[in-house]
Amino acid sequence: MDGINNLSHKNKTYVIKADGTRAPFDYNKIRRTCIRAGVSRKVADGIANRISRQIHPGIRTSVIYKMVLKALDSEEGGHVIKHRYRLKESIMHMGPAGSQFEEYVARILENSGFQINSLRSEQDGRCVKHEIDISAYSKSTNKRYMIECKYHNLPGIFTGIKESLYTHARFLDLASLFDAEMLVTNTKVSTDVITYASCIGQEVLSWRYPPENSLEKLIEVHGLYPLTILPFSKNETLILHENGITMAKDLLSKDSEQISHRTGISSGRIRNMQDLARKIIA
Repeated sequence: MDGINNLSHKNKTYVIKADGTRAPFDYNKIRRTCIRAGVSRKVADGIANRISRQIHPGIRTSVIYKMVLKALDSEEGGHVIKHRYRLKESIMHMGPAGSQFEEYVARILENSGFQINSLRSEQDGRCVKHEIDISAYSKSTNKRYMIECKYHNLPGIFTGIKESLYTHARFLDLASLFDAEMLVTNTKVSTDVITYASCIGQEVLSWRYPPENSLEKLIEVHGLYPLTILPFSKNETLILHENGITMAKDLLSKDSEQISHRTGISSGRIRNMQDLARKIIA
């Protein structure tokens, strides 16, 4: 790497994360995430260098995030890439409640070889009744899955060991109905979760984990971007969701006039969003 990158690491400029903790500024993280969003390595290096020159001790990562978005927007094709970069934020915009996230996870699992049997169903356990977020069947392993979804709509939150323990306790009480358990979350999980889940055989799908098959990788590989990655208003997003449009790709399977008639959103606006969705998914 160049001198700027080396300098930032030597000096260990500390930034403030969303959870309030301090951490060294990570040049390579900016570079990697820009490349993942779709820019070339050369452009990613340029953006990371530009950001490195602007940071100062105590700057918040939320400010750095906005700086990166602005830098991406200034690049050729950056308007589209900027939206891909906002994937994690887009998921957090699904709403204060987790119901939309549960439906979104079900769609992702369907694209990964699962048959969804039910959403938010009540099941009688050996001791008590439980509401199960997702009940699914894996066609590849021939197993019945109990899937617990943990949704967070604020940055800086980890999904911790309590959620993993809670999921496993439910699974044990429902052992006669399910063969496997899975914890799905839109945040990173703690190291305790990874250790405990590995020990008991609990599957985890989260942000950045498992490394080769994480939540964001499934989304990116299969083009399963949430509807909230598009710049619809909250009210428009709610109306579209009520009409069965929960992913950006759902807009492409219907005629703009048809969507407009059902939602009251102008056909011109729908066409513009369809064009953006195609570019994001491509």
